[in-house]
Amino acid sequence: MAAAELRNELNCSICLSVYEDPVILRCGHNFCSTCIGNVLSSQEGSGGYSCPECRMQFEERPELQKNIVLRNVAERFQSTHPEEELGGILCTYCINSSTPAVKTCVLCEASLCEGHIKVHNKSPEHVLIEPTTYLENRKCSQHKKILEFYCCEDSVCICVSCRLDGTHKGHQVELIEDAFEKKREKLRNVLGDLSSHKAEVRRRIQTLLGHKDKVKRKAATFNKKVTNLFADVHKKLEALEKRILDESHRQEEEATNSVTDLIQHLEAEIDEFSNKIIMAEKLYNITDPLNVLEDDMKGHKDLKGTREGNDVKDLHEGPTFTSLLKGLYDIVNQVRSDTLETYSDIVLEADTAGNSLNVSKDLKTVSYTEISNNYPTNPRRFDLNQVLSKTSFSSGRHYWEVQTSKAGSWRIGVAYTSIDTKDRRTIGNNKKSWIFRRLDDKYFVLHDDNEIGLKQTFSSLSFGVYLDYEEGRLSFYELSDPVRHIYTFRTTFTEPLHAAFLVNRSSVTIMNMPH
Repeated sequence: MAAAELRNELNCSICLSVYEDPVILRCGHNFCSTCIGNVLSSQEGSGGYSCPECRMQFEERPELQKNIVLRNVAERFQSTHPEEELGGILCTYCINSSTPAVKTCVLCEASLCEGHIKVHNKSPEHVLIEPTTYLENRKCSQHKKILEFYCCEDSVCICVSCRLDGTHKGHQVELIEDAFEKKREKLRNVLGDLSSHKAEVRRRIQTLLGHKDKVKRKAATFNKKVTNLFADVHKKLEALEKRILDESHRQEEEATNSVTDLIQHLEAEIDEFSNKIIMAEKLYNITDPLNVLEDDMKGHKDLKGTREGNDVKDLHEGPTFTSLLKGLYDIVNQVRSDTLETYSDIVLEADTAGNSLNVSKDLKTVSYTEISNNYPTNPRRFDLNQVLSKTSFSSGRHYWEVQTSKAGSWRIGVAYTSIDTKDRRTIGNNKKSWIFRRLDDKYFVLHDDNEIGLKQTFSSLSFGVYLDYEEGRLSFYELSDPVRHIYTFRTTFTEPLHAAFLVNRSSVTIMNMPH
């Protein structure tokens, strides 16, 4: 029997009885506190102590740690499985032989073998259950009658007297068998939900493992490019080569560690789902309606979806290559064409600037003004204090940097050429723009009115924007030391993009990139 097998697992190897106040040794073996105490006392004066199970030696008397979990399991087992189960339930009527019972009649309070079941009363009040000698929980504690009904309002099993004359009079009730089947149906749904969630977590882990491999491949490719580049500039640039490679390795480690941490979290969720499935399956397999109905299975309601998004880090080679170019521009200017298609000539399109904006003569700076400029009417001009770049991007990889003012609020990012300049929604609040935003010294990313608050704090007023059009990737960086990744949008771009800016009591300057 399963109960007997479980009892064997809960037996102390010294007294061969179910654990009482179990304690655990450093070797991992458990014993009753009294049993192991007596053994250790008998070993005093022998020059050492040892575990009765594995014979592990201890120079000093080992400290005994209480095993609270094992104690709770043992106590729960003893309360639900009386000692009689160890030898099995015998037929009440086979007085001349020890015949195992296959059913117990709740009404007769008798256990029946196969032969006596055939001649037993078949009327409905003679309820047959799995063999047991513990029948008190099958009868009403108040009226001592068989529990035949389930009170839906109070979620308890009741007898006919409780229903007709007791505290449950007038309540909605069901036959125990009907309520039992409904509960089993709910359990089937719970099992299905748990299995589905477990499969989803497994799928997520596979996706993360794929991402982890991709990060490693990208890191390997990037490192090879860097190594080949520095091979051409000889010994005087070894320090710069080391700095670039260290940054790459740091990003790789940060990215892979973030994936590993999330996988560990998801594996913990799998363990939780597995435990809940085991509990649900055990409950589902119980044929005793009362045990099933009185277990509320509230645990399955605590399921939470796994998060997907930018908590998984990536390798950001764009800004690192830019740092490399700044150190090598007078020696290896040609490297730029092999890495990033950077633009030093990104300028603003003054005809798109709103009336509350001033655009500098070099078309590099946009600032807010309280006085309306009353610019000439232009279908490309924003009604709001926004402006686009004259430069557009429809392919390739691009990187530019901006300097922001310390005061006021601003938005930097990209927008489609087709953005409606007369739309009263600001950039970031529509489907055609992707934005990094500062407002009241707080920072956000924003697209299609979906705003995500950022927990980072920023010490720099300079930020980098990296666009990989084909990969559908738009990344923002803080130009600190080292450069810090802020956030990455991932999408599919379908038309040309422009750099986009909004300023409110502030200014933004597009910085010149080195040649």
